[in-house]
Amino acid sequence: MVYSLSTATLVVAAPLGCDTSTAQGSEPARAPADTVVTGTDDEMLVLEVTRENKVVVRLPRVEVGQGITTAVAMMIAEELDARLADVDIPLADARTKGNQNTGGSDSVRSLYDPARRLAATARARLVTAAARRWRVPAWSLRTKDTEVIAPDGRTATFGSLSASAARVRRTSVSARPKPASRHQLIGRPTNRVDGRDIVTGRATYAGDLHVAGAKPTVVARPPTFGGKVVTVDDRAARALPGVHAVVRVPGGIAVVAETFHHAFQGRDALKIKWAPGPLGSLSDAGIRSRLKAAVPKLGAPPRGSHQVEGEFEFAFVSHAPMEVLTAIADVRAHRAEMWFSAQGPMDARDDIASAVGLPASAVTVHVMRGGGSFGRRLTHEAAVEAALISKAAGRPVKLMWSRNDDTRHGRMRPATHHRIRASHKDGRVIAFAHAMVSVDESYGRKGGARQALFVRPAAGPAPSDSGLYNFGRLSGDSGGVELAMPVGAWRSVDSGTMRTAEEILVDEIAGSLGVDPVAFRRTTLRSKAVRAVLDKVAEAGSWNAPLPAGHGQGVAVHEEYGSCVACLAEIDATDPRKPRVVKVVMAADVGTAVNPRGLQAQLMGTAVDGISTILSAGLHIDRGAVREGSFADFHWARQRNAPLHFEAHIMPSTAEPGGAGELGVPAASGAVANAYARATGTRPRRFPLNF
Repeated sequence: MVYSLSTATLVVAAPLGCDTSTAQGSEPARAPADTVVTGTDDEMLVLEVTRENKVVVRLPRVEVGQGITTAVAMMIAEELDARLADVDIPLADARTKGNQNTGGSDSVRSLYDPARRLAATARARLVTAAARRWRVPAWSLRTKDTEVIAPDGRTATFGSLSASAARVRRTSVSARPKPASRHQLIGRPTNRVDGRDIVTGRATYAGDLHVAGAKPTVVARPPTFGGKVVTVDDRAARALPGVHAVVRVPGGIAVVAETFHHAFQGRDALKIKWAPGPLGSLSDAGIRSRLKAAVPKLGAPPRGSHQVEGEFEFAFVSHAPMEVLTAIADVRAHRAEMWFSAQGPMDARDDIASAVGLPASAVTVHVMRGGGSFGRRLTHEAAVEAALISKAAGRPVKLMWSRNDDTRHGRMRPATHHRIRASHKDGRVIAFAHAMVSVDESYGRKGGARQALFVRPAAGPAPSDSGLYNFGRLSGDSGGVELAMPVGAWRSVDSGTMRTAEEILVDEIAGSLGVDPVAFRRTTLRSKAVRAVLDKVAEAGSWNAPLPAGHGQGVAVHEEYGSCVACLAEIDATDPRKPRVVKVVMAADVGTAVNPRGLQAQLMGTAVDGISTILSAGLHIDRGAVREGSFADFHWARQRNAPLHFEAHIMPSTAEPGGAGELGVPAASGAVANAYARATGTRPRRFPLNF
């Protein structure tokens, strides 16, 4: 149901996921009649039409570069017949009810129906208000460019009608969303509504925000995971000009100063003796050995079958968002106010409240846009730490985790080990088994590091997607190795390694049967939609075209979130130690693509993820510490590593939107690995390849 809030301007609200088919009535008043409500209702997606002719919808999700604000603005503008420039999508503060989690490629899927119904209801009320003002039939009016237009040419802006529309209790026209055949904006490639602000520096992130009295803060951290302070001599640090406070927190020693330059100087002047963490004697080889030993055994293969087998290792990977973690905290005796980017702000508020000893109702969390996330902002340890520092220092602070802080002490994609076996007989696969183990994700969730979404059980059935294929009997199992390491969900979560390993083995199955990898997939895939995206990339990417020596092509497919994708990658591995992906072609079927241009950008990002994690980007563990510290040694793909040619094809569809943000990672990773294998005649098993 869509609610009409009693206000001086038109404000309508809808619970996410609700049925609004009977939304032409109204609910009891929720605000004084002389109040302009700006969208603070706890559980609602709220739309306000202001007197200035702006449409404001406070978004209960976070913008971290994925373009959700643009997609929602398009949905609202489409149903209202408003100009896109007249739609503002600020981020909502942490609420007390409802769903505010951002992740799982779910934002467009979960908001598509409520947002359109909300806007359609607002449009119906505006048209009804105009009809009453002009004393004409409502059906004779039309809407365009944030105005209502009469048959005789008279116009009224939505803003000028807002007050009277707020009093409408029953509309004279339908409040149902448009059919897809009438869409003018949804499905049309559109530039980001915040694009200019981002490239010109006008977009505001937590690091840009000025909160009265909040002083720059950094933390001296232990050299190993979980290391503890034994002794600290902070006299030299406290004596430095610009240093305001030195306080002890669970993660180390915090320095609060006048500028970040002063804070780093104070941190470097601390003399700390550290006790090593619990993994002080453990390095990569030991971790890989533990993972391999813990992989569940595969059952006996069918009698008389031939086996294609592989064991695959994937390293730890940093999320490495371009904007480092920053949180501003102002903790007082009876309240706290926070500013940071959070994928789960309601959980963050609860954990902050628990950490500083306040009721959750006394903590306000302002959600800021984030400069990338990839799952990193699902946890909020930086915000909890900032709150603890503010409480101890007795003043507001702006805490920054440096790149080294986050790479060496922040969350990582867990390392995994996979054992896969395909059994074939008489030219077809009759059984497929996949067992895997990863570093367990439960470490460090207490004390403000909860991971709000997508935590895989430590043991149980492996989330294999081998059901994509007609592979007969499917089986799988998974397990976790408990290590005191801060791991967490990374873009595409389990699928990023599960499907990648499976797609590599699918190529090897085709080779064992003497069949072309694309032809094998075409005859084995269950889904017509997956076959269609595979055919698209094979055609557009000129599959099996003659290539120079040392070059190779690879393909892979993936299906998840109600969507599917295929990727073709072409690699130059003339020097196998310095491979370069020269071409990537992707095709995706995500149902209705609200903004095809945004989806193409998402797919381009996943292509870079695949190139990075397969060829070069991973974290080494040396005696309980991460060796890498920044982009100088964590080798994420740069411009020089990006494909010389990239294209993304969006398949036409009128189905409900599926998920897209994480969709392309497994396909891109698998395609790059398979291209390298074909170019070099090898069977890569450990990733990234430079390990």
